[in-house]
Amino acid sequence: MKRWLGVLALAVVLAAAVSFGGQAAPQLRALSPELRAAVAAADYAAVRIKRFPLASEAWTFRRFTFAETLEKLKELGVAGVEAFPGQALAAEFPGARFDENMTADQVAFVKDALERNGVTLYGYGVVDIGRTEASMRKVFDFARRMGIRVVACEPADDDFALLEKLAKEYNVKVAIHNHPAPSKYHRPETVFSHVDGRDPRLGACADNGHWMRGMIDPREAFRLLRGRILDVHLKDRSDFGTAAGVDDVPWGSGKGFIRDLLAELTLQDYDGYLTMEYENEREAGDPMPAFRKSIEFVKSVTYYWDYEQILRRSGGSYEKHGWNHYGPGHFECDPKTGVLKGQGGMGLLWFGRKLKDFVLECEFKCSAEATNSGIFLRVPSVPVSDDYIYHAIEIQIDDKSTGVHHTGAAYDIEPPKVLASKPPGEWNHFRIEFRGWRLRVSLNGQPVLDWEARPGGKVRDLAPEGFIGLQNHDSTSPPYFRNIYLKEL
Repeated sequence: MKRWLGVLALAVVLAAAVSFGGQAAPQLRALSPELRAAVAAADYAAVRIKRFPLASEAWTFRRFTFAETLEKLKELGVAGVEAFPGQALAAEFPGARFDENMTADQVAFVKDALERNGVTLYGYGVVDIGRTEASMRKVFDFARRMGIRVVACEPADDDFALLEKLAKEYNVKVAIHNHPAPSKYHRPETVFSHVDGRDPRLGACADNGHWMRGMIDPREAFRLLRGRILDVHLKDRSDFGTAAGVDDVPWGSGKGFIRDLLAELTLQDYDGYLTMEYENEREAGDPMPAFRKSIEFVKSVTYYWDYEQILRRSGGSYEKHGWNHYGPGHFECDPKTGVLKGQGGMGLLWFGRKLKDFVLECEFKCSAEATNSGIFLRVPSVPVSDDYIYHAIEIQIDDKSTGVHHTGAAYDIEPPKVLASKPPGEWNHFRIEFRGWRLRVSLNGQPVLDWEARPGGKVRDLAPEGFIGLQNHDSTSPPYFRNIYLKEL
């Protein structure tokens, strides 16, 4: 047994070395052998990174007023901000600070400035919430007044029962931040131990830069806190530790595994902001160049940057908002994961906006070899009968059939060039591009159709624009869909 554990430990170390680009990994503190092995085995490079909304921790602009910060975010095209207590408010209010003690006039000024610059005040922190219910309520009342959804803090007490009570009462998320040691929350295990099992509005404000200071691989910390990350203060640093010369750098130019962290957040289906907090004092007077470089890096690695996620999370859960169903059966939507499961049929779940030229990407899974489904393109009018099947192309999902009825085919017209689907139970990825009459379909990265669309088989005619729809066929071998993204061309 000892021999086997030694072999396993060696394999983990070797895998970790590979994950550091073939270089020997820095001597980081492993949170656990299991987490290190999981990170080493993760294929982050294969993850299609989703687009996260960008924000700034106002501390990045600490040498400016809060009002000036909003103007700079508007210039950057960044639509979110997390305020910190104590920032100078504005030239119009000499000596005033942004915090929960602002006057009614100052609050009105802030709200007007936010609206004028198109910036959402989503968070507040890191704020001292005190130890008493009265001091905590003062912060929560302020959050309610300002429309703040996340309060980042480092609670002084170990008893989180009161925080949990207030988070529920005010419907405000409480994100535990991790300043470096001697902060009591510098270890991600400590944060996790306090929020695990509690209301989902209690979680972590994950600051990867501070973990790097403590020689902790932030990927392990993110994975440990999976499902509990409510806020992200994203940093990149020139190296781990706190040696002279080690400092914050633009995202993607340091050793902070930024792309891997974005991949991990995608896998976790994180639905918050990517919040830049740039603490390099040398450039604090003008952090704009670093911010611009960071935004360009995120754009370069985000697969779905120009896409709209059309099955979206709203209010913390997924809904079929914007979708309609025609015919027998229905699609169940898992509110936590956004996975659609077809039931009964034959029916069509169709998206309520007509499309002309577009790229549609989604993942699907068959529950059995006999699973029968499909994706309809350019349904010309609102379905009120089964007649739509004669006037729109269906990209088929059916591994049991062959030729023009096999997965990837333009149903009844054009067969797939290759058979590229995965076995039942595994997720597949479709990329469907319809430009003019040119239809290109890739399945799991392999081109299966490149074709000038035309009527044929059961399809009598085609429309230049229309609705897209997902077919539910039966309940014995249902299809599943998730991660549905649309880009209009």
